[in-house]
Amino acid sequence: DSEEDIKQKENRSNSKNRSSKRKKGDEETEEGETRKKENSERTEENQSTKEELLPLAASEEETNVPPSSLMVLGDYDRKPVQKVQPFLPQWLAQPKRVQKRIKDNLVPIGDVPGIHPRLLKKLQMNGIEFFFPVQAEVIPAILESASNGYLLGQGGYRPKDICVSAPTGSGKTLSFVIPIVQVLLDRVVCQVRALVVLPTKELAQQVSKVFNIYTDGTGLKVVLITGQKSFAKEQEMLIQKKVTGYCSLADIIVATPGRLTDHISQTPGFSLTQLRFLIVDEADRMIDDMHQNCLNQIVKAAFQVENDSGSNMLFQRTKPGPITAARQVAECVSLSGSCCPQIPLQKLLFSATLTQDPEKLQQLDLFQPRLFTSVYSEKALRDGAETEQDSDKKYTLPEGLSQCYVPCDLNSKPLILLHFMLVMKFTRVLCFTNSREASHRLFLLVQAFGGVTVAEFSSRLSPSERQRTMKEFEQGKIQLLISTDATARGIDIKGVNYVINYDAPQFIRTYIHRVGRTARAGKVGVAFSLVLRIQERRFLRMLKDAGIQDIKKQPVKGNSLKPLVQQYEEALCKLEKTVKVIEMGKRI
Repeated sequence: DSEEDIKQKENRSNSKNRSSKRKKGDEETEEGETRKKENSERTEENQSTKEELLPLAASEEETNVPPSSLMVLGDYDRKPVQKVQPFLPQWLAQPKRVQKRIKDNLVPIGDVPGIHPRLLKKLQMNGIEFFFPVQAEVIPAILESASNGYLLGQGGYRPKDICVSAPTGSGKTLSFVIPIVQVLLDRVVCQVRALVVLPTKELAQQVSKVFNIYTDGTGLKVVLITGQKSFAKEQEMLIQKKVTGYCSLADIIVATPGRLTDHISQTPGFSLTQLRFLIVDEADRMIDDMHQNCLNQIVKAAFQVENDSGSNMLFQRTKPGPITAARQVAECVSLSGSCCPQIPLQKLLFSATLTQDPEKLQQLDLFQPRLFTSVYSEKALRDGAETEQDSDKKYTLPEGLSQCYVPCDLNSKPLILLHFMLVMKFTRVLCFTNSREASHRLFLLVQAFGGVTVAEFSSRLSPSERQRTMKEFEQGKIQLLISTDATARGIDIKGVNYVINYDAPQFIRTYIHRVGRTARAGKVGVAFSLVLRIQERRFLRMLKDAGIQDIKKQPVKGNSLKPLVQQYEEALCKLEKTVKVIEMGKRI
């Protein structure tokens, strides 16, 4: 090649090298710019993180600051929850406390003021020399409230309603029988002045019997209406029709709710406008068992305005309401003769498990009530103040009652009952089941086993059969009486040594009334509860919540039940055959 060609080639290679160098430089500059951008972005991120960390650092510095008296809102630290104390009306919060130790606080009947000599003589004739604490407190209170007879007092004074909460067997029945009979001793015209409402026929019969004892020879007439007689027969006992109109044949009525409401709505001439005393025994059950409508009907009938002329128009009354100046003036005017005198309606409530729920008690529309109660601790009575622990004690049991429970399984329950009767030699035992069918099956089983004089007491029996059974039990001819809860309320069965809850009660009030059939009137008694192991925790919690903690665990060993097993299995076979015969009879 020529020199020119060589020079041209060199120039071309140099130009290529220059262009490649330029490209490399451009790429290096682009990489530098991207690096700068990345570095700037990193610096910005670092600055933002620093800004975010600044308040955290400040908060850490604040935490290191010593605590101040300021409270931070929204603090989630756990704090003890304060227990809300119930607010009760004054008459519930500060009741009149009654001594619950019967034997240590008997009062001679002559020491209770205001009792008529005629009634004192009656009491002595019936072997009563001392009043129980409840009777010694309540009888004077009712007599004092009726110091004006059965009219309003001076200045329109209305007697206060009275509530009594005391253990079973503490003498509540006599607490209202004596003062009511005394107030009505001087009555001239026969009118319904006292009405006693009770939840069961047996309890009504018992109260009617007590009234008949103390009204004997006084001219006062006591009528029992429970549905055991025909409706027409009861009407003849209550009302007599004359030329001048209807006249009452009863001063005191003892009734069950259903039959009473029938007579209020269907018996012509039956009037409660002269009613002075309304006694509700077993008041908590009357409220809980939907008998509230019955009480409303009674009050409505008592304040009903009658259009008839005569004595009924003379004593028209107004329903009590809020005490105002206008009402006071109106009642004072009525006493001056410008208006008719009024007969107040006083309510007397009695129960061993009287509720302290103000909402329920408000349904009874009580007028300035007074509460007599034996539900308190001995320490509270000494100190004169009730503590939180005292207020948890909701019910009081008889003083001489011992309580035990037997943990068991379902199959061993009949064997344990037979063990008590045949091995432990229990006598005069009242056994409770939760249903009529369970009561009947247990009765047939014990009867098939033999060796025990047993009877059942439930709604399966007629009233006459129930009465005969009760009498034989009290005479000692029957050693084991198997019953439903029909006898658990108020009935005074004499001589019950043991109560056995064959079926554990589901409610605390049922337990209170069941075990209260023994250890009555200051005597001693024992209550056993057969509790399935699956029920044990709930049963003990129920008693603890009611303030009952002195119940003992009394296990029965399986070895002691083995001698009864063979005869028990034979009894089960007999029971199965008996049940088949009964079912065939029902089908026929």
